[in-house]
Amino acid sequence: MPFDAIFMTALAGELREKLTGGKVDKLYQPARDEAVLHMRAGRDNVRLLLSASPAHPRAQLTRIPRENPETPPMFCMLLRKHFTGARLLELAQPSMERLLDFRFETLDELGDRVERRLVLECIGRKSNLIMLDGAGRITECMRRADGDLSAKRPVMPGLFYAPPEPTGRLDPSAMPPDELRAFVLQNAPEGDGQDRWLLDCFNGLSPLIARELVFQGEGSREGLALRLGRLMDRVRAGDYTPTALIRDGKPFDFTFMPVLQYGPGVELRRCPTFSALLDDFYEQKEARERVKQRGQDFIRSVTQARNRTAKKIANQEGDLAKTADREKLRQYGDIITTNLHAMSKGQTALRAQNYYDGGDADIPLDPLLTPQQNAAKYYKDYKKAQKAEEMLTLQLEKNRAELSYLDSVLQMISLSEGDRDLQEIRQELMDNGYLKQHKKKMTAKGKVKIVHAKPMEFRSSAGLAILVGKNNSQNDRLTLKDADKRDLWLHAQKLHGSHVILKTGGAEPDEASLTEAAMLAAWFSQGRESGQVPVDYTPVKAVKKPAGAKPGYVVYNTCRTVYVTPSEELVRALSRREQRGWNEARPSAGPHSGPETRPGRSEAARREQVKRDDTDVEEPKQEGGAVRHD
Repeated sequence: MPFDAIFMTALAGELREKLTGGKVDKLYQPARDEAVLHMRAGRDNVRLLLSASPAHPRAQLTRIPRENPETPPMFCMLLRKHFTGARLLELAQPSMERLLDFRFETLDELGDRVERRLVLECIGRKSNLIMLDGAGRITECMRRADGDLSAKRPVMPGLFYAPPEPTGRLDPSAMPPDELRAFVLQNAPEGDGQDRWLLDCFNGLSPLIARELVFQGEGSREGLALRLGRLMDRVRAGDYTPTALIRDGKPFDFTFMPVLQYGPGVELRRCPTFSALLDDFYEQKEARERVKQRGQDFIRSVTQARNRTAKKIANQEGDLAKTADREKLRQYGDIITTNLHAMSKGQTALRAQNYYDGGDADIPLDPLLTPQQNAAKYYKDYKKAQKAEEMLTLQLEKNRAELSYLDSVLQMISLSEGDRDLQEIRQELMDNGYLKQHKKKMTAKGKVKIVHAKPMEFRSSAGLAILVGKNNSQNDRLTLKDADKRDLWLHAQKLHGSHVILKTGGAEPDEASLTEAAMLAAWFSQGRESGQVPVDYTPVKAVKKPAGAKPGYVVYNTCRTVYVTPSEELVRALSRREQRGWNEARPSAGPHSGPETRPGRSEAARREQVKRDDTDVEEPKQEGGAVRHD
């Protein structure tokens, strides 16, 4: 990724302008290599994400809420001890280095004002987040590196902090324009290899930017010197453009300036801020990675169980196909019985008239058996095949249901967003015998402690709430317990996916809200990449769960179907509406659309309630599963 020093410089300027003087309210550590600081900056409450992930190190403001572990890690506890209530004094970045130094002022245990620092090093697999005291001594760090791992620069609590060693490459932003131009004209190769030469000579450039300079310079030294000089002019002037590179409707890269090397096949989408750019780029990518890392053990178990079941089904289907010709066994027994008078022990075959089809039949015989015993053997084989068909049909039905369930579990794992979602799926697998039972947490009253994750929440363009289940157990609770019987239930037709509830309160939903809810049902299903996905919808009261059915399995007898094309952009827009607290008007029809009426309540009180309800409605801001059987 082109998260180079220039990009870091642009991002640091954005953070510096927004956060300087801001106060830290809360601190969290949602993942091993991530810390989130909730800060009050001016009139805004913001989240500062500091990621030391080897794959995606960065600092940014984020709008995406992250699920925190039930027990905060030790690093998080130290962050809270030293930085809660701290005020950001300065955000520094060494020239052309992927390093940010946050300098805070806070109070120590004695009430004296002291300085504390947070240093974020974004240097690939060596990325780190380091806490320093006022003297520059390391308090703690996300990744410790003792003398055995890093003899040149150990990073351990108690040691004085030393920045990463210089790479030895030149800083192009510090060179006078004439000197930079002369250096390029004298040393740069002509034609091929210019991008590699740029990366070897200069600090702060990513491969993407190096290729872009060569592309715009058309392979000549003169052109390369001109483009590099203009880039440094842009850096000195702080002229940056947050740009996402879109291919086939999906972002695959980002940069701080428009790039032309990909031609018309790539869309350049300008974002309002660098933080918004990073949120959009990493949201889905990191969610998938977190699920993959945290759920590896039972993903492997579910996949193995699924493959075993699929193999079992294939074998049973082959055995069932063999029983289809069982009538011939009974016919052979009948023909032998009819011709007993013409047979003797020791025969290996019988050629006789087949009165079932009018031709001749060649029937194999066991020479060690008498004719009567050969006939009895064919009758026995016939009954055995008949019984096998009955048993195989039942087993196939059971195994196909199990295969469908395991496929739905894998689909639900892909929708998980945090530890709580994965814990629910893990518990579901334990309850169904696919994973070993672990020791359950008990409350003070001796009851099993079960913390349920909340379903995903969205808001339609008309202000109706839309709830989406993230696993089979959650789908069951959402549909069968939490939803109002008058709400609408939606599910992708004949596909594994989430249960979706459109909160209507019995009122007739508008067409836009229904379409948006169907979009969500299609997006959170196996049909995400399809063009036209049929989505069934019906009132919640029409959805039933058969006795003994696995989690997420429901049936319904009546429904309507709408065809939609899943859109990631629409899903994000609906999610943002919910996150920003849209409080659109409630459905106008239905028994619960108006103010509550209680016995003995005066008309004046009811009018006052209506007035309060009207004034509490906030105007919206303008803004540019489960296995289901029909």
